[in-house]
Amino acid sequence: MKSTKKESSRHILLVDDDQRLLESMADWMRSLGYRITEATSVQAGETAVQANEFDLIITDLRFEDGDGFDLLRFCKKRCPNIPVLLLTGYASMDTGVDALRAGAFDLLTKPIIDQEFHIAIERALNQQDVIEENNRLKAALDHRFSLDGVVGYDESMKRQFEIVESVADTKATILITGESGTGKSLIARSIHRASSRQKQPFVEIACGALPENLLESELFGHVAGSFTGATGNKIGKFKQADGGTIFLDEVGTASQSLQVKLLRVLQDFEFEQVGGTETHYVDTRVILATNENLEAAVAEGRFRQDLYYRINVINLELPGLRERTSDIPLLVEHFLEQACEQLGKTVMGFDEEAILQMQHYHWPGNVRELQNVVERAILLCRGDRIRLSDLPPMLRQSTTPLAISADVRKTLKEALEEPERQIILGVLKENNFNRNETADWLGINRTTLYKKMKKLGLEELCPQ
Repeated sequence: MKSTKKESSRHILLVDDDQRLLESMADWMRSLGYRITEATSVQAGETAVQANEFDLIITDLRFEDGDGFDLLRFCKKRCPNIPVLLLTGYASMDTGVDALRAGAFDLLTKPIIDQEFHIAIERALNQQDVIEENNRLKAALDHRFSLDGVVGYDESMKRQFEIVESVADTKATILITGESGTGKSLIARSIHRASSRQKQPFVEIACGALPENLLESELFGHVAGSFTGATGNKIGKFKQADGGTIFLDEVGTASQSLQVKLLRVLQDFEFEQVGGTETHYVDTRVILATNENLEAAVAEGRFRQDLYYRINVINLELPGLRERTSDIPLLVEHFLEQACEQLGKTVMGFDEEAILQMQHYHWPGNVRELQNVVERAILLCRGDRIRLSDLPPMLRQSTTPLAISADVRKTLKEALEEPERQIILGVLKENNFNRNETADWLGINRTTLYKKMKKLGLEELCPQ
């Protein structure tokens, strides 16, 4: 497991009154690249916390001037978001429960195995990354994620906004459908912000990004020893979202066994952790999203019918960008202003020919692809206005997105696949057939790109 920050930038406070053990642990942690500050008492630990900013605090439990719980309570008041790891050579079940209730990230028992210790440190630091990211997102929510900030004046979008305003402050389960890149996550955040839960957590998880066994643990948590690597208890996403909103993206990828567990949670809002027997109850608003046709998945037996009916209480169907081309000038202006501020560039806008050509493009990656195109054009343009020549080749060469062949023998599906094939082929060529870069450029995930390439006969063009 890797932290998003370099280890050398991580500052850790290590507190233990066993001088020999303290020096040994500190030397070992420094060999891993961490910056270590040492303290040998509760008072010295508190002084260090007042004088420094730490990413993690690790403390023993027993000291002459107090115990680790005293330092833990001090830290939770002084720097509540900094994780605290407790160490002890006298652990009991009650001690572990007390530690978690007091706000400790974990309790480790001495003697500590190096690998187990390192994993615990990295898990704690990764949690800190998540907290910092959530704080950053919360600071940006009013600017980017309020419903008023969702750009869209096309009638199809206005209808969706009306539904959002009607149901935002209810607990009704919402299913958001639409192609990849249409803004499902953005709408989910807007629903949360428009509700009375806005000050509570918004927790998002992509169901398709994790294997089944890890996804269940992420959603519901696990108890120590429930599977290999489960060295401590873990709180799942549903519990983290208690009082707030959980957003389950790519729900169509959930396995049959996980679908059964989701059905129970959505019906009764109760669950057990992986490997646990205690039933947990949560007050969580659930929003789900998929780019799959769930009705077809039900008919094919891949998705449970009872779960489909349970999640399809309110359905928001986001249109593809090619279906709301009247919004393109507004979206372009929005992304232009945003990107110029971030990139420190001054660009007056797009000329009319460029805008018209963008409105004639098929946009397989939808709004996400449009944002990428705008940012690329700003970086590459040399004047104060972006012209047609500044657009990517696949846009300059495109014609109307729904131009159907005159050959009446072609099916609609075949007619639509050809421009998609040309678009993907053009981006592949521009990126020297690098599939990862192509997927990023199109604004779709790699799995979706691989499926499309296979379907369109492009797979053999790329080196393995």
